[in-house]
Amino acid sequence: MIAEDLTGTPGATESAPATGDRVIHARQARTLAREAFAAAGLSVAEAEQVADALVDTSLRGIDTHGLRLLPQYLGELSTGVAAAAARPSVVRDRGAGLLMDAGGSLGVLAGLSAARLAAERAAEFGVAAVGVRNSNHFGAASVYTRSLARKGLVGIAVTSAASRVAPYGGVEPLFGTNPISVAAGSGDEEFALDMATSQVCFGEVKQRRAEGRGLDGGWATDRHGRATAHPDAAYALSPLGGYKGQGLAMAVTLLGAVLTGTAPDWRLSQVGEGSAGESRGIGHLVLALDPAAFTGTESFGTGLTDLLTTVRTAPAATDRPVVAPGDPQRAHARAREAHGIPLDAGTAAALGDLAARLGLPGPVPVSGPAATVTAAAPPATPATAAASAASAASAGEGAA
Repeated sequence: MIAEDLTGTPGATESAPATGDRVIHARQARTLAREAFAAAGLSVAEAEQVADALVDTSLRGIDTHGLRLLPQYLGELSTGVAAAAARPSVVRDRGAGLLMDAGGSLGVLAGLSAARLAAERAAEFGVAAVGVRNSNHFGAASVYTRSLARKGLVGIAVTSAASRVAPYGGVEPLFGTNPISVAAGSGDEEFALDMATSQVCFGEVKQRRAEGRGLDGGWATDRHGRATAHPDAAYALSPLGGYKGQGLAMAVTLLGAVLTGTAPDWRLSQVGEGSAGESRGIGHLVLALDPAAFTGTESFGTGLTDLLTTVRTAPAATDRPVVAPGDPQRAHARAREAHGIPLDAGTAAALGDLAARLGLPGPVPVSGPAATVTAAAPPATPATAAASAASAASAGEGAA
């Protein structure tokens, strides 16, 4: 997680509640996104891939990196920041290690191409790492790691992003919210971590600013590097866990930018500020590990189940049970599949306008159960009963 969202903030992966009065159902959302991308010049297959990535991310409650990005991606295609005709190509191949040039394509298409190639090479070598250069916004990093996990692999992904986060004890933002995602397994036996390396995404700061609410402690610093609770004074985000978060952010920059030969975070343009006809030049790294090359597929599956079960059944300090990464997102997906995806006012308006232009169904007013389906939707199973509490801390690559 990725990466910036419509707010122009890169890389965070937190789920931001969508609390408007309109929803869109998954089927209509997929059709709308697919037709919009096809009209913007993507092939039918590519349009479907990007549409699925955005809708699935919204279903999982990661609103910052789901349908909110649809207008942004269409804007990138219309200005040539993302090239609809681009085809990612391998420019360096060492078997299990490869470098891909995205050709300025949408970051989602570059990430999915890298994940497919990583899966193919991992089947041959046991491990594979695919670096990507000359790309754009990555979306939710878990899109790629979960695609690998569904193939029986362990998926790992990171991406660089335009700077929003100051180093611990520093003043100027140097790093993006630089997400890290790791996934394995599938269904209810899935581990799906997708987290920012900042304390929070900048979109949350902007939301608090619009609502006239103060910031939580440790979220941001002012122009002098001092902690601030005033959203209007927020100049830089704070790294997760102080110097440890800074270290993680630097590690992501090392892997996503330095290793792939792309510009570091502080030299990347923010969303909406790129030059027309020119890729933003973002770098990603996608890794795939085949358990068969290590402990063996069956042994790995048994161990993963033991890990998840042990955590989920651990004694809880409150009335909310302990959850594993990915549990809250699956709870959101079940609720939103049934009742629709809630939309903030801006996204609802943008999707409504797009639907009207394409002559397709769009967002509808909330009615009945859908009124309760926000990013704090109640969990559907005991194992995910803490979904509403854990959702803000778990990430989906998230947003900026």
